Amino acid sequence: MAGKEVAKVVNRCEEAKESCHLDLSGCDLFQIPDAVFLLMRSTELQTCNLSQNLIKRIPSKLSAKFSALRELDLSTNHLSSLPEELRHLEDLKKLDISHNHFKELPQVIYRIESLRTLAVEGNEITDVDVQRLKGLANISEVNLQDNPISPATHSQLLEVKHITVLLTPQDPELDAVD
Repeated sequence: MAGKEVAKVVNRCEEAKESCHLDLSGCDLFQIPDAVFLLMRSTELQTCNLSQNLIKRIPSKLSAKFSALRELDLSTNHLSSLPEELRHLEDLKKLDISHNHFKELPQVIYRIESLRTLAVEGNEITDVDVQRLKGLANISEVNLQDNPISPATHSQLLEVKHITVLLTPQDPELDAVD
């Protein structure tokens, strides 16, 4: 990172010490710098926005260092997996992993019992374990729009009653090709 970007990250960390809301969106990050965890060590973050960066991997220590997170925005990065340790975020209500490179819902999502809202639109997901999704006690909304969901999974998701599932309508002409 160039000097200007480092200063931007440090300034945003300083702001987060007061607000408990860390916004590192659009900082051209390839990873979450260790300095961020160091700067935020005495702050109980409620939200963390890492969207619009170039991040390919979330470090497993994120859940230990930011254990009180209620919202985590990882949208518009280059992610294709999430660390299993995210299941320890016991207060996490909202997770946004939209516009990344996920081919399936990360298994850890089914283990975040506090999750209410999940945004996964604009990925490469073709299949979802609908039964496990329905098993999340607190989930109320899942946005799966703009994913190449298979027709069979699409039909199953339409039948889910206690969750608002947002889907891109299937093209009947494409279904006929299968």
